[in-house]
Amino acid sequence: MRVMQERAYERRGEQYLLIKSPPASGKSRALMFVALDKLNNQGLKQAIIVVPEKSIGSSFSNEPLSKFGFYWDWSVEPKWNLCNAPGEEGGKVNSVKAFLDSSDKVLVCTHSTFRFAVDRFGAEAFDDRLIAIDEFHHVSANPDNKLGAHLGEFISRDKVHIVAMTGSYFRGDAVPVMAAEDESRFATVTYTYYEQLNGYEHLKTLDIGYYFYSGSYVDEILSVLNPAEKTIVHIPNVNSRESTKDKIKEVEHIIEELGSWKGTDPATGFHLVETKDGRTLRIADLVEDDANKRDKVSTALKDPTQKDNRDYVDIIIALGMAKEGFDWIWCEHALTVGYRSSLTEIIQIIGRATRDAPGKERARFTNLIAEPDASEEAVTEAVNDTLKAIAASLLMEQVLAPRFNFTPKAKASGPTDGFDYGEGGYNADKTNVGFCQETGQFEIEINGLIEPKSPDAQRICREDLNEVITSFVQDKTALERGIFDEEMIPEELTQVRMGKIIKDKYPDLDEEDQEAVRQHAIAALNLVQAADRVIKEGGLETEGGSGGTALIDGVRKFTMDVRDLDIDLIDHINPFGEAYAILAKAMSEESLKQVAAVIAGRRVNLTIEEARELAKRALKFKQERGRLPEITAADPWERRMAEGVAFLQKKTAEAKNG
Repeated sequence: MRVMQERAYERRGEQYLLIKSPPASGKSRALMFVALDKLNNQGLKQAIIVVPEKSIGSSFSNEPLSKFGFYWDWSVEPKWNLCNAPGEEGGKVNSVKAFLDSSDKVLVCTHSTFRFAVDRFGAEAFDDRLIAIDEFHHVSANPDNKLGAHLGEFISRDKVHIVAMTGSYFRGDAVPVMAAEDESRFATVTYTYYEQLNGYEHLKTLDIGYYFYSGSYVDEILSVLNPAEKTIVHIPNVNSRESTKDKIKEVEHIIEELGSWKGTDPATGFHLVETKDGRTLRIADLVEDDANKRDKVSTALKDPTQKDNRDYVDIIIALGMAKEGFDWIWCEHALTVGYRSSLTEIIQIIGRATRDAPGKERARFTNLIAEPDASEEAVTEAVNDTLKAIAASLLMEQVLAPRFNFTPKAKASGPTDGFDYGEGGYNADKTNVGFCQETGQFEIEINGLIEPKSPDAQRICREDLNEVITSFVQDKTALERGIFDEEMIPEELTQVRMGKIIKDKYPDLDEEDQEAVRQHAIAALNLVQAADRVIKEGGLETEGGSGGTALIDGVRKFTMDVRDLDIDLIDHINPFGEAYAILAKAMSEESLKQVAAVIAGRRVNLTIEEARELAKRALKFKQERGRLPEITAADPWERRMAEGVAFLQKKTAEAKNG
């Protein structure tokens, strides 16, 4: 077993198990191990594997696991892999009932088939069975999400086992995947991108770039598309702003830019294109409208005999395909044109390039975004896309980071076994930073840090900081003000805005635990941002990239350069500072001014809720310093707290006077 699979198998006895692990880390095989134990040792009748689309069903085909030392083989009768079965949903739903009534052990079906089956037969028909949900981020706590509603039924009935698997435990619409009370029932196995890259034999570095273009993307695509790299190009949806509205011509134009078309391979349907240097590129077109041609290409890409053939295909051009579950180990570059509305989709697309393969030391994801044009009527939409792209890059920096364990600095603090504290070792008089190479974890001491008390808060700080950070970077107000409001005080984002997000996300936590989660999330986000700046300024990126030592060295350098790392210092850093630097470097001065003007035009004034939060912070300030914040203070954060108190007093007086 791989490390992640061992980790999941250790928790095989859990009734509810959530596996958070990047694409290509072996989740489907991990499920096989867990499911077989549940069927053979835990008394469950059957296992039902639920996948979002038919193509992913192939990930759960027969595997002779006993050949490699496991106790049992994974076997699915062909008639019970409904992803391969012809016919309409109605017939497949009847097949689910036939399976439930049979003595066979494993069924594979789509989310859609499963939803219809639960609607027709009721939750009780699935008692004493394992339900494994792949790509679990398709579930949502929104009442309109049928799969989420069914999940709630199963958990309240408590008669099934559930294994949930996802590469990104958050959604693009900022709605939580599960209700907090349901989520607390799940044991979590977390495996990070950092651990994945560090555990690979070949691939060690993942680069992420956002590029802005003006005009038509097809005229600029070769500035980021290197024909020598194995690439998946995702062109924009025909309804998006970036699309020329003619997807076929877009593909033809990309092919023309790459070289001279020499026909198609009769066996695969791949385009053969000769480049200027005389090489012949094999290009798979999954955008083709002719279903027969498209299916021929799609089938050729799935050919298991060609899986290890690096020269089989060079470039794949897709629109809605080749995302979730698509397995092409040789892909070095995932190039996406136009912003994708879902951060989850971006993580999935990046996952296409993060497979390990011989000779593949570096992979990259590039997002080509239309630059806002001052003369364009849809400039507000362009600004929104730009902001979302920056949010995605901020999130990905965090997702790629090692795991952080933050601990309060105290007199009794000491070194932890297995952690390296750098030159000179552990220093009892300073805040220390340790790193464990084996687990990919940082241990960072911070003065004034609040520790989470309740098990829920501890779990959130240990497992779910990425979900908290996702909610924060998706928050339009936070993003806009953080990047473009010159008068914005960082504490307004790190304390007030993040504080509100955590209260909304985890209303059942008490105030102290909410504050602990807030501090841990802001520390994680800001340390990654600070490390990124140090890497760029100090040239550390040449020493190993994001998968090697660069991020470790960057975090260490930042934390060692400040004498005492405390929560006040962390709150004082604008978490979106790096985002402005990305924009300023990538865009022209005129476009940047245009973006800033749009943001300034919709700047939000203080709300009652924000004023209340500022007043709470002012009360804490008084407890610590023996006086209330002053409106004439030199410190902008003290002034802002005083403004919040004054605003609240004014509103209270207005309410009293009618």
